[in-house]
Order: sequence, then C-alpha cells, then structure tokens
Amino acid sequence: MADRTEKQAAAQQAVDILHEISTLLNCHLDRRTLSICISMIENGVNPEALAEVVKELRKEGQNVQLEAAAAAGASRRR
Repeated sequence: MADRTEKQAAAQQAVDILHEISTLLNCHLDRRTLSICISMIENGVNPEALAEVVKELRKEGQNVQLEAAAAAGASRRR
C-alpha cells in the first residue's frame, strides 16, 4: 500500500512540475488537461500529433466563440 501511495505522490509531483513549466510557457493547460495529455503520451500517443490536435481544437473553440459572439451581437441589433 505504501508503494502505491509513493507512486501517486511521485505522479502528482510530476504533474505539478509539468504544470509549472506549462504555465511559464503560456500553454494554457490546466492540471486535469495536462494529466490527460501525459497519460495519452504514456500510452503511446505521438506527442507531436497530440500537440497538433490541441492546437486545432483551440482554433475551433475560438472560431465557435467568435461565431457565437457575432450571432449574439446580430440578435441584439434586431
């Protein structure tokens, strides 16, 4: 049981360190998202491909927000 607790503590410390690095690099990844990305990489996902997917999802999210803001602005003008 102690071994498992030590592993969890080490994993948490690794996520904390990577989150600090992520913050310094302005990656805008929260701890949960970062943990998911780490897990995916540990399970064989190509890191470069994962980074591209994250970038693409961010672009799409920004586009959706812009479209929603434009639609809200258009509906207020009516």
